[in-house]
Amino acid sequence: SPKAPEKIYGLPSIDTAGDYNLPHPIWHADYIESVEQTHVAPKDLLDRAALWTIQAIRFNFDWMSGWSFGEHTRAKAIVRCIFLESVAGIPGSIGGILRHLASLRRMRRDHGWIHTLFEEAENERMHLLTFITMKQPTLLFKSLVWGVQGIFFNFFFAAYLLSPRFCHRLVGYLEEQAVTTYTKILKGIDEGNGDLSKWRTTPAPEIARQYWKLAPEATMRDVIAVVRADESHHRDVNHSFAGMGATDTNPFSVNRMIYVLQF
Repeated sequence: SPKAPEKIYGLPSIDTAGDYNLPHPIWHADYIESVEQTHVAPKDLLDRAALWTIQAIRFNFDWMSGWSFGEHTRAKAIVRCIFLESVAGIPGSIGGILRHLASLRRMRRDHGWIHTLFEEAENERMHLLTFITMKQPTLLFKSLVWGVQGIFFNFFFAAYLLSPRFCHRLVGYLEEQAVTTYTKILKGIDEGNGDLSKWRTTPAPEIARQYWKLAPEATMRDVIAVVRADESHHRDVNHSFAGMGATDTNPFSVNRMIYVLQF
């Protein structure tokens, strides 16, 4: 597949807080503020099936969460983000463990995919742990997450066994929607005078300041911006993986966070 020129967007973190986090991107400020909403056009029936699946999920999630109507408030945004991240942490863990097991069975190297997939899963979990410092989910909410997690986990597990390409394209489209969501939240923070604008001055949670190495004066606006940068990275990684062969070498370097896009 054709490769775009390498461009450095950030550097890997060093865990100084003793939280045992995997190395993950600490994005350059210029990248954080320049993330764009992009879309990869489907090339075949498999890609279209992945896109239709995400569009159906997005349509139902929007009206069920109240995002389709009324003002976008902090309460709506937090509920949406918590639910989104509780699901978004599933694909990387499944892809990582299935490739790990395949490497053990075949007794050969994995070509670097496993670390990237597990880091993606942990990164999404850290998004979740950040947002629940703002609101503790109710028992009903946790029950809904439990049910959705069970359905999606089994669906994705079976789908990855059948077609990893479909799964990575699916996640690429899911992350496109995540970037759209966080861009809308940022717009509400920056341009509006409504409830979301209060996040311009709300201090960032301590877990976020440690994980993303944010400044002591960082706000929730900064948190939403770095989360969007993470989701943009996951979008591009998964679309790139969907365009690669299973034995191709992972082009996303651990030592320096670069993009070598192949979609």
